[in-house]
Amino acid sequence: MNFVRYEVANRIATITLTRAEKRNALNAEVVTQLKAAFSQAETDENAKVIVLAAEGEAFCAGADLAYLQSLQSNSFEENLADSNHLRSLFEQIYLHPKVVIAKIQGHAIAGGSGLATVCDFSFAANVAKFGYTEVRIGFIPAIVKVFLLRKIGEGKAKSLLLTGELISAEEAEKLGLINHAVDPMELEERVAQFAQTLVEKNSGQSMTFTKQMIAGVQNMSLTEGLDYAAEMNAKARASEDCQKGIAAFLNKEKVVW
Repeated sequence: MNFVRYEVANRIATITLTRAEKRNALNAEVVTQLKAAFSQAETDENAKVIVLAAEGEAFCAGADLAYLQSLQSNSFEENLADSNHLRSLFEQIYLHPKVVIAKIQGHAIAGGSGLATVCDFSFAANVAKFGYTEVRIGFIPAIVKVFLLRKIGEGKAKSLLLTGELISAEEAEKLGLINHAVDPMELEERVAQFAQTLVEKNSGQSMTFTKQMIAGVQNMSLTEGLDYAAEMNAKARASEDCQKGIAAFLNKEKVVW
């Protein structure tokens, strides 16, 4: 059964969750299909930017609770493998060479908020709610916290992760969890315009390098980080995209990416 749809138009790949009847809840098969779609986008020469979307009223209700219940009879090793399955999806999105934009039309709860956390940009309808509710069912927001701490810092992350409270899209924007809370009627157009701007105005290679560095430099000491930055700077200068962009600027020409 297909729970994920992959489409490309105007150099934008759209990956859509289609399990609307289950509020796009995550189980092993949904995660497998999402990973396959993001892998497809990585090698798709027609796709420069990725949009993660969903059908139905909810963006993603998090882990499928019936699925979680079925895992309770698993061994530790089996549960570890399943946990690593989700971990690898979040890591894949966070480290993906292409920019990933979440288009959040409805509630993003627990693992749904996790998906918003690991995307590079998130636009949400202002009717959407967010929350890491795992502590309220005796579970823990284990994997997502690694990414959330990087995104919004310890104090804000503690407030969300330890209370399990739901927050509005506007509050999520203030905390830095998402980038923009917008009118539901404007969501489609705002995301499309933003994605198209990235496609038309930015070098894909430059966005890849920059995203890669943002993820990597946070684990380094100051000296290590600066050494890495200098190395990447030198590498970028020798690239075809840099030569093309600087030549176009000096010649007062519009660069076509």
